[in-house]
Amino acid sequence: MLLDGKVAVVYGAGSIGGGVARAFGAEGARVFVGDRTAAKAEALAAEIEAAGGCARGLEVDALDEEAVRGFVGAVAGEAGRLDVSFNLISVGDVQGTPLAEMGWADFIRPIETAVRSNFLTVKAAVPHMVRGGGGAVLFFGGSGDPVPNYSIGGFQIALHAVEAMRNQYASELGAAGVRFVTLRTGGIPDTIPDVMDGAEELAQSLHDATLTGRAATLEDVGAVAAFVASDKARTMTAATVNVSAGALIDR
Repeated sequence: MLLDGKVAVVYGAGSIGGGVARAFGAEGARVFVGDRTAAKAEALAAEIEAAGGCARGLEVDALDEEAVRGFVGAVAGEAGRLDVSFNLISVGDVQGTPLAEMGWADFIRPIETAVRSNFLTVKAAVPHMVRGGGGAVLFFGGSGDPVPNYSIGGFQIALHAVEAMRNQYASELGAAGVRFVTLRTGGIPDTIPDVMDGAEELAQSLHDATLTGRAATLEDVGAVAAFVASDKARTMTAATVNVSAGALIDR
């Protein structure tokens, strides 16, 4: 298995975080799921265990420095190491409102949340990874062109900021064996709530935007995340992995 013997932390027990955590567990990692809602984290961990994996769910606020430090310290204390960190918390973005009409609080919230949560989770993980000889920190999102004919608020700006952080981390910590990689998708139909108005049309539009006729599933994203986190990808850092089925074309 790709992650046999590895210890991974995943922040966020939602759809994408859940998909990645399940894949980590299926590939042999010992997975610690952190979420602001303990019940969600525990339910996801129980699901991973029921599928034959090893997991534990804990309550943690990824925006609280002391809570994150305590969470990672508890993981390293119990498991003896930390190899992988992946932050998937929601950033509270407001979309559909033009920037020229948006209030400052709605604009800056996703930027502050993405930067702060990634800064804190990386800061907590790195000392343990360095002591263990290395590790992998995964980000989700990636930079890209403005979305045509749609107001995406501060969300895309937040993704650009995180990419800049990723490159700086990779530059500073590469020699210590810590890698930093971003997963980039063009949208995942599985994450669209069934009760949302126009859900089927939106899902179809994501499929139609690809070159293959099929957008990435949560399982697809999890499989790529597991590979990137594994030693098989040890040469990958300061890099973005495109999981968009051609909806986003690298230049």
